[in-house]
Parts: sequence; C-alpha cells; structure tokens
Amino acid sequence: MYKKSFQELTTHELYRLLALRTEVFVVEQNCPYQEVDGKDLTADHYWIEADDEVVATLRVLKTQQPIAIGRVVTKPGHRGNGYSRRLMEEAVKDFGSKTLYLQAQTYVEPFYESFGFKRTSDVYEEDGIPHVDMLREAESET
Repeated sequence: MYKKSFQELTTHELYRLLALRTEVFVVEQNCPYQEVDGKDLTADHYWIEADDEVVATLRVLKTQQPIAIGRVVTKPGHRGNGYSRRLMEEAVKDFGSKTLYLQAQTYVEPFYESFGFKRTSDVYEEDGIPHVDMLREAESET
C-alpha cells in the first residue's frame, strides 16, 4: 500500500491514479463529469498496486472540515479482493481521531457502515447515481 500527499506524487503515479478513477467513475459508470476537480492538490492519496498496476485508490481531503474520504475505487477484475477495505482501514486509522465525512453510492452504504459511518441524509442523485451522505464521529477530537 502506498500513501502520499499530492506534492509527493510522481507524475507517473498521479497519471495512474487519475486513469483508474476516470476508467471507473466516468467511463464504466457512464457519468461525464470533471474528474480532475482541484481537490487532489491538498489531498492524501492512498493506493494499492498488483501486477505493476494501480488496482485500488482513495483520497482523503484533510483540509476540509469534516475531513472527507472520497474517490474510493477498485479496478474491474480486481474487485472482491479486499483492496478498498484495506485502504479504508488505513485512512480511518490515520484520521479516525477526527470526524470523517463521505458521500456513498447507496449500494456500498453497508461497506462504509462497517467502519462506523452513519447515514446523515436522504438518498439523492449525483451524476444519475443514488448517493447518501455519511459521517463517522471522531473517536476523540485532538
């Protein structure tokens, strides 16, 4: 598993992270939207590689309040191997002392509940996909 701030990423690493996110969120889910949104600049990026390719990634927007976890994605053909779970475990370990926020596609809501996230909104559509807002209260604010 790798973890780097935006400034620490190599051009090659950044390209591979953005390529995976675009492959799934824009192409596979057929959601034309601005994937490169400027938020990566202040994020911590987590990813897992297998067979010399990025197979899962997420980002933590640590400068916003509450801290947000987003762009959690696993490459087609590599799903079901626990990669997203490992990434979430690491992000929650690193930032769990703070309140955490995420927007979840409704079909993965139980996955995020397993990390202590609770739904805080009604279902809403984003890019034609049902989502909910979820919050994980701080273990102990520091």
